Amino acid sequence: MGGGRGAPRSSFVCVLLALLASCPGCIQIELSGAGRAPLVESVVHEHGDQGRKGAKLLLLELDGVIGRGDALGLFGVGAEGTVARFREQLDRARRDESLRGVLLRVDSPGGEVTASDVVYAELSRFKRESGLPVVAHFYGTAASGGYYVAMAADEIVAEPTAVTGSIGVIFTSVNFSGLMKRYGVTDQTTKAGAFKDSGSMLRPQTDADRAILQSVIDDLHERFRTVVDRGRPKLARDQVDSLADGRIFSAPQALENGLVDRVGGIEDAVAALSARAGAGRAWVVSYHRPGEWRRNLYTRSPLEPPRAEGAASAVRPQRWLAPGFHYLWRPGSPLLPWPGPLAP
Repeated sequence: MGGGRGAPRSSFVCVLLALLASCPGCIQIELSGAGRAPLVESVVHEHGDQGRKGAKLLLLELDGVIGRGDALGLFGVGAEGTVARFREQLDRARRDESLRGVLLRVDSPGGEVTASDVVYAELSRFKRESGLPVVAHFYGTAASGGYYVAMAADEIVAEPTAVTGSIGVIFTSVNFSGLMKRYGVTDQTTKAGAFKDSGSMLRPQTDADRAILQSVIDDLHERFRTVVDRGRPKLARDQVDSLADGRIFSAPQALENGLVDRVGGIEDAVAALSARAGAGRAWVVSYHRPGEWRRNLYTRSPLEPPRAEGAASAVRPQRWLAPGFHYLWRPGSPLLPWPGPLAP
């Protein structure tokens, strides 16, 4: 009997938690108050047998979900965003007259539409202004927004086991109104404008809602296809359109369809970039925070601020995928945790 009465209550709690998890904002409390130290440079690779006598190349990492700028905590700076990190690295690269090329390593399923577009634009502008070659290497996953950013590169090398493609746009939402009705939860949304709450998880989607959202998605998809058309000049526009249906490709499939230039490891990407820089030998550097461990081409820099020893830990609940338009390959529920960058 007790278990029978407890089941509806547990289900109700689950509904409330799901609704809270689906909210666009989340609470973030930062207790350390630590700011960020300026970027420092470390050598992560030497290509050739004479070390640093060759061309100096910069490793830029696009890891994890592509998100907006820094989030502010209660007492300091919170998680570091992809856009802010990229801009700071490129600004430092502009001051480094010894650089001969940029290696973009991508391991990302994509992310927010605007963030992906801004990172792509920043890298494209840097390449145009500096005249330096850019070679992308796909490691693991380089899908959707990750592929979008790579369209700024002159050449793409994909790891043999990499997954790429997913050229499309997604707006993910679910409808909780049936569960709400069952457990007596009422939507009290107040709005001015008939379509102000289009896409809400608290009511069914109407045909008019769907048409509005689809029109925006179609515009963003058109922009994605245009970026791919510009970044892959050997592909005709009709070929790009036929490949831009959201499907993913293995590295060999991507090569066959002209989405990448070759299949190979990151050493092959370094060699390709060295050749474009007109050098037989090269050494690769990375810009990172002083507290981030960098030793080789595979080490990943976390996008979290370094903590001083003894500093209080941040109280930070899991980040969730907020409502919005995404260049993102992420099959499954919108309530899955937001995947952050992996620590080394």
